[in-house]
Amino acid sequence: MGGLIEVFLHWKWQPSGCDLPAFDPLKFLNAMRDKSWAFIGDAIFHNHVYSLLCLTSSVTKAHEIYYDGYNTRTWYYPSYNLTIYSIWSPYLLASETENGPTHEIHLDILDSKWTEMYNKYDYMVISGGQWFYKRTIMYENNEVVGCHYCPDLELKKIDYEVAYRRALQLTFKFITTSEHKPFVVFRTWAPSHWEDGESPSERICNRTKPFIEGEINGSTSDLKMWRLETEEFEKAAAIGATNDVRMELLDVYQLSLLRPDGHPGPYGTYHPFDDDPSKKVENDCIHWCLPGPIDTWNELLMKVINRDVLDSVSAFL
Repeated sequence: MGGLIEVFLHWKWQPSGCDLPAFDPLKFLNAMRDKSWAFIGDAIFHNHVYSLLCLTSSVTKAHEIYYDGYNTRTWYYPSYNLTIYSIWSPYLLASETENGPTHEIHLDILDSKWTEMYNKYDYMVISGGQWFYKRTIMYENNEVVGCHYCPDLELKKIDYEVAYRRALQLTFKFITTSEHKPFVVFRTWAPSHWEDGESPSERICNRTKPFIEGEINGSTSDLKMWRLETEEFEKAAAIGATNDVRMELLDVYQLSLLRPDGHPGPYGTYHPFDDDPSKKVENDCIHWCLPGPIDTWNELLMKVINRDVLDSVSAFL
């Protein structure tokens, strides 16, 4: 990417009216001593976790202590007795995602990969994601009830936003009624930045600088999903407040929307044009480069958890 990287790294989001401090790895690690974190979601959460691992590596490196061979990993900081779980659960629901383009989800069953370990978590960051756009057969009471994006199947059509709302409602019900009460952070929708390329079938993200605020609202579908999830979170947080459940919203939608330059684009693999500068490669306009805009998510996350630990942990003072 050459000089584009240098330009890309100089952009940084800041809120209007106040300053967002840079992530302080030492303060974070001291405050999280003897704690456990879980990041639950799809591959965008891998970006989020790797950003955190990189940001804290200037103080100490985390040791990977578990890898399932697919997408779930666990890291441990021995000097701080801090454990970070990255749990692959793209729908938050029980699902089958490994058998080709058609996925299967159960609208009434949560994914046991994260619920069975729930009592281990002190802090949890959770989110839905782009997988709800995929071709999906849906079950309820172990019977097929419909499908999204299945024009070739004689099944009831269920829109992706209906499935996402059901997933969030079931997830939030579990959280707000559980006897175990970790500090729960819900991270909002991470927008994509697909644009049309030179051919009708080509989709790209080749912008080299941020949008100006107000220049773009995002895709209709992304905006719909963001509004849906914030509605469900607000309802759940109100219920949780009556049961001593600590829930915070980490809203990254608008700030991430301004960074179309923050995606790998054609550089999802190492030096893709070395053998042929003119070859066509698939663009990645969903995931994020590191370092990059996603590091701001962790700066905001530190601000959010600061409110939880400030009164009891001197490390954040």
